[in-house]
Amino acid sequence: MEASGELRVVLADDHDMFRTALRHLLEENGPVRVVGEAATGEGAVTQVREHAPDVVVMDLSMPGLGGVDATRRIVTDSPHTNVVVLTVSEDAADVVDAIVAGACGYLLKSASIEELISGIRAAASGDALISPGIAGRLLTHVREQAHAPAADPPPGAQLSARELDVLKLVAEGKDNGQIAAVLFISPKTVKNHISNILMKLQITNRIQAAVYAVRRGIV
Repeated sequence: MEASGELRVVLADDHDMFRTALRHLLEENGPVRVVGEAATGEGAVTQVREHAPDVVVMDLSMPGLGGVDATRRIVTDSPHTNVVVLTVSEDAADVVDAIVAGACGYLLKSASIEELISGIRAAASGDALISPGIAGRLLTHVREQAHAPAADPPPGAQLSARELDVLKLVAEGKDNGQIAAVLFISPKTVKNHISNILMKLQITNRIQAAVYAVRRGIV
């Protein structure tokens, strides 16, 4: 992020008119400067290398290298750049693929510009945002696919009782303020707990934490 507080963003989508319209909306409505655009996954990776943006807004369906693979490469090669997926796909498997690849958010193209800017801000700060309509579908899909091997350690064995409380609320889709209110602790304490949870589970964001919680039967 620049000293002015302006977020530097790369847009990756194969529709030129959509990128142009989105660029104008973002720059008119938020502290956003679009520093690069790409029509392919390969182009997105190149733009990130050239401009080191705070956030990439990534479509999933692009020619050549798709959005999921491009996200994986960006997260691996440029750890200071976070990715928000913006797509038409409501398919839970696509959500899981994108999150596992390292995306910090998953929003539908039907989202408002305010929701997208919130998602970009969240990603820039290392947090994660997912469309409310997608969250329930994602967790249902994970529950249907969940089957932990018998040799796995007990669910949540690495986490303290309080961290498990926080993780359960994260999996229910609550933000830090809501978790703080439920547990009668400060939002700063919630943020510290979430940082510890991510570190202990060796994952990168709260969406992955929610998936972990469902797969392990914690919620």
